[in-house]
Amino acid sequence: MSRALALTAGVICGFLVAGLAFAGSTARKPRQAPSGPRAGEPVFVINGRGWGHGVGMSQWGANGFARKGWTYDRILAHYYRGTTVGDAPVSKVRVLLAAGKRRLDLASAAPYRVKDASGKVRNLAAGPVALGLGLKVLPKGAKRKVALKAPLTFLPGEEPLRLGRRYRGSIRVDLQKGRLRAINGVGLEQYLYGVVPSEVPDDWPAEVLKAQAVAARTYALATRKTDGDFDLYPDVRSQVYRGIDEEVETTTAAVDETAGDVVMYGGALALTYFFSTSGGKTASVADVFAGSKPIPYLVSVDDPYDSLSPHHVWGPLVFPVGRLQKAIKAPGRLTDVRTTVNRSARVSTVTGVGTLGQVTMRGSDVRRVLDLRSTWFRVGVLALPLPTKPLAYGAAGKLTGTARGLSKVVLEQQSGSTWRSVAQVQPVSGGAFTVTVRSTATSLYRLAAGTARTAPTRVTVAPQVALAPVTDAMELRGSVKPLLSGAGVEIQKLSGKTWQTVGRATVDGRGDFSARIYVPPGSYRAVVPTPGRGLVAGTSSTLVVNG
Repeated sequence: MSRALALTAGVICGFLVAGLAFAGSTARKPRQAPSGPRAGEPVFVINGRGWGHGVGMSQWGANGFARKGWTYDRILAHYYRGTTVGDAPVSKVRVLLAAGKRRLDLASAAPYRVKDASGKVRNLAAGPVALGLGLKVLPKGAKRKVALKAPLTFLPGEEPLRLGRRYRGSIRVDLQKGRLRAINGVGLEQYLYGVVPSEVPDDWPAEVLKAQAVAARTYALATRKTDGDFDLYPDVRSQVYRGIDEEVETTTAAVDETAGDVVMYGGALALTYFFSTSGGKTASVADVFAGSKPIPYLVSVDDPYDSLSPHHVWGPLVFPVGRLQKAIKAPGRLTDVRTTVNRSARVSTVTGVGTLGQVTMRGSDVRRVLDLRSTWFRVGVLALPLPTKPLAYGAAGKLTGTARGLSKVVLEQQSGSTWRSVAQVQPVSGGAFTVTVRSTATSLYRLAAGTARTAPTRVTVAPQVALAPVTDAMELRGSVKPLLSGAGVEIQKLSGKTWQTVGRATVDGRGDFSARIYVPPGSYRAVVPTPGRGLVAGTSSTLVVNG
């Protein structure tokens, strides 16, 4: 059983960020933002592929190639195009273990030694050394501590040194800006013993472990700081390095069997980025890292066996408009989100369209603020706006909205305590759609696509009210559907810009009404203000009476 459950690499090298993603973690559950959507507002649905930046070697894809019988050098040549395997230029590295400390607790289970700036070596008894800013130690056989001059180099005996964890090699301690700093001097291969099992599951095939060892060795040397007191960080700023306690027999064997092997291009070390899961295709470095120039060996390649990964595809992640509004900060109220996609299938930019304007962000920034697994994502939108007027009872009414970037979208209507599908949504270009419904009472509707749902939208229904042509200047007649026997009807006449009630009537048992009023030329309408039966007020079309 592998101890490497998840991997997220990230190395900052100038403007480039390399991610090492935990390769074997179980897939995260789809997230639903805590605050739900509100009626009429859009809901955004994000689906994606892969985990990590996508540049270089996909660890899950390499795993798939190894299971197909590929050797580690062939795997490396697939992901780093045009490269060869050469010899490492150095054999030792310096890893920063701690900085900015007032105290360091070093220890060893066996006697060990310390050398000061003058070169003098003092023996130390097995056990801990609590080293403060005064750099005082208690030499073996001494009665009191002595202050030593920095830098101090602690040298192991028959057991390794410990600084929180056990580490191979020596530990150098000095003062920087008035604080303690610890640097591990260790052989390159021994360093990798503590790195590789942090990057991939140790029970994967031997050839993928070897490929990871070579990629990690190359990356360490290609990104090491050569102009300072140390070469590498112990975390995602370089590579995760956890010392002896992380070492596993299978990954140690992979390091030993590839000892000194590095990836070369044009006689120089290659920048061997790697990550967890590609989603089926890796990315060109120029498509992912802002400002990066094309690198011949870091191009987009097919990754057919990456489908083994539990992160090969992911989603849906459902985001109510409020959650995306906080992330994208479109002017006004967010109404839409649009993306541009590069040649590597990753999102280059995300544009949030608001009621007061729009704003554009880099895809990598949106990935970060939304905690997405990669920039290979697509944003779908579901929106069922509130209708501007009621639907007419029993007549063909139209509901309009947006359904973009999602498949199998349906319109659902609430029926009692359940929801039933009443129409398949067929959007046109841009995602706009129109659905025809026939309702006989005010109802709740929503859009559904997989697990994504809009908030219920209340669609009101009004009775059909019609005025008949005038045949008698002393009477206005009309009808109401459905049959609302006994319902009151108001006859209104337009006066300037306002409607004034000029008569009243009652619906009879046949659905008809008659108002005995004088009907001079003008514009008239009939209103049923309180129909009941789940209906809202209904108004007829305007009847124009000429002289």
